[in-house]
Amino acid sequence: MLFFKKIKKSHSPEDADFLNFLKSILGYKPKDLFYYKKAFTHSSAKKIFDGKAYNYERLEFLGDAFLDTVVSAFLYEAAPLKDEGYLTQMRSKIVSRTNLNKVGKELNLVQFVTSAVVERKFGDNIYGNIYEAFVGAVYLDKGYLACEKFIIKTLITPYVNIERLEGKITSYKSVLIEWCQKNKKNIHFAMSEDKTKEKIKHFSVKLYIDNKLISKGRSTSKKKTEEIASKRAYYTFQNRIER
Repeated sequence: MLFFKKIKKSHSPEDADFLNFLKSILGYKPKDLFYYKKAFTHSSAKKIFDGKAYNYERLEFLGDAFLDTVVSAFLYEAAPLKDEGYLTQMRSKIVSRTNLNKVGKELNLVQFVTSAVVERKFGDNIYGNIYEAFVGAVYLDKGYLACEKFIIKTLITPYVNIERLEGKITSYKSVLIEWCQKNKKNIHFAMSEDKTKEKIKHFSVKLYIDNKLISKGRSTSKKKTEEIASKRAYYTFQNRIER
């Protein structure tokens, strides 16, 4: 049973392409197209319905929760002899931002995003964000079982290989920090915001280990900037880290 108020909204002939796109992915016609229109609406579009602004962010929150649930259930069955720590680590790899961004790109979700920001200026995370919102929309429109099937079809079946994921690093920063702590090395990230005329902020970071500059990184978010620098540093010390 759904504990959400159903939102009714008629749609125009201009929605035909979007509806066909959804049917090609879902395998059926949505009952309420408005859930999906919300899932593909960026906050910059400033859309209003029934006196309230709407965008994909609330659906993204809902979709994130269902992804965790469905992936957890899948891993529980797929790895019956593994402990909680292993299952948690594997779930993190499957629902990582990098992985969800990849799914969103492969499904080409951005082509139907309503936004005041031009597509070339979107950050990579828009792909994963829309995918999570899409999951939330499927749940509200068709219920849990349809949502579970959608996640299995679009994420688990095409992208989840247990053996390959076991050896995959999802956070080079975490690996590097753990290695430094184990070997009593001091690690430091010196972050700065670039002063440019670009509309989108960019950050630069210098990564030091024992006061020696090891690598640099630059990106549109602090987290991604640190991860870029950490990955470069990881490969500098790879032979020593993997001993």
